[in-house]
Amino acid sequence: MLFRRLYDDTLAQASYLIGCQRTGEAIVVDPLRDPDRYLEAAAEEGMRIVRVTETHIHADYLSGSRELARRAGAELLLSAHGGPDWSYRFAETDGATLVADGDVFSLGAIRFEVLHTPGHTPEHICFLVTDTAATEEPMGLLSGDFLLVGDVGRPDLHETAAGFEGTMEAGARDLYCSLERIRELPDHLQLWPGHGAGSACGKALGAVPTSTLGYERVVNWALAHDTEEGFVAEVLSDQPEPPTYFATMKRLNRDGPPLLVGPVAPTRLPDDALGEHTGGHIVDLRPRDAWKAAHRRGSVSLPFNRSFLNWSGWLLDPEREILLVAADQEEATAAAQALALIGLDRVRGWVGAEAVPALPDPGSAEIVPVETAHARARVGELLIDVRGRSEVQAGRPEGSRHIHLGHLHRHLDELPDDAPILVSCQSGGRSAIAQSVLMAAGKDAVDVAGGWLAWTKAELPATRPEAPAISPS
Repeated sequence: MLFRRLYDDTLAQASYLIGCQRTGEAIVVDPLRDPDRYLEAAAEEGMRIVRVTETHIHADYLSGSRELARRAGAELLLSAHGGPDWSYRFAETDGATLVADGDVFSLGAIRFEVLHTPGHTPEHICFLVTDTAATEEPMGLLSGDFLLVGDVGRPDLHETAAGFEGTMEAGARDLYCSLERIRELPDHLQLWPGHGAGSACGKALGAVPTSTLGYERVVNWALAHDTEEGFVAEVLSDQPEPPTYFATMKRLNRDGPPLLVGPVAPTRLPDDALGEHTGGHIVDLRPRDAWKAAHRRGSVSLPFNRSFLNWSGWLLDPEREILLVAADQEEATAAAQALALIGLDRVRGWVGAEAVPALPDPGSAEIVPVETAHARARVGELLIDVRGRSEVQAGRPEGSRHIHLGHLHRHLDELPDDAPILVSCQSGGRSAIAQSVLMAAGKDAVDVAGGWLAWTKAELPATRPEAPAISPS
């Protein structure tokens, strides 16, 4: 048996290439929208991809199952579950094979049994994998977003992201039943989840890539519950706000994710393209300090790091053209390829970072220590805390208004045009992005250095949980 995990840090997402070395046949599970990485991995292993599948209709990225199956000439397997609202609508036109609970298929000596495990999503399936050349005992569970290391997939996204009201409690109860179902599986069973730490598909995902069912029974909070009511209450509490682009991903992945038209390699544009780019996004990939020192007015600072895709999905409009400010062709290409994973395909091209300081009137961004921010807030300047809901529930700067960073662009009309706006987060990363969003909209925004951590260290006045945060988002 061949087993290969292919992990994408920007999405905290795992795909799997599994095959029989005797026959050279392989399957890819939960591929991203980049078929080349899987075709190349299979070629390196001397494998031929004959089947492609996924565990569920994904919310955090565009699925690559449809495209990879076409490129590889492979059979596409999709869940037969989900009902009228959440079954795959392109399955018939694409000639996909629907698989249901209890179905079994093989690749050489490797056997896959389908388990329907609803809860995270209604159609969710897992695959119980057995290497029959060695034993009839199952080896591992491709668990998708059902059972994760240290956590379970959140059951609220159909309501909070896709807008199907009244579904998250039912999803939580389905999830509890799915967990009950796997109690009879052996402790030695390896757990191969679809996401790791950093994903918004759960609230407490572990950073360890894989686990065993036996170990999860010891450490995973979700498997410790012995009552349905207790589990439902806990799984629905303190879930992070789902990124707004999740709703679009769910719909496209259900109806038929668009296919890429060719390699993603943005063109380098002349420096004066910065001045000519109107009506679209200018996304500056440089570190935040470089953006603060000099930037194209109207640009948004989204440093190309592990948080890049998350905030791009929250803040960028897929209908608007994107111009990148990048260090070089390699960075621009990597960023454009990452954006394509979540359907942000309209990258016009890129300009070099060296073009920014040479602008006739480059912008600069103010940053102040927390003591100064506190003093300015006391005399009437607006202070916004852009952290998540669960973070501000633990405390926030006194007098601050809470608007989650991902929703900030939706509240621009409520914010002053003729007075500075102070922005704070946990430690400074998100407030720098928020400052750029506000400045791109013509606001006078000031970054509060060090955020909440610096605020509490300086022992400045704070609003605690007994006084609820104002949260227009």
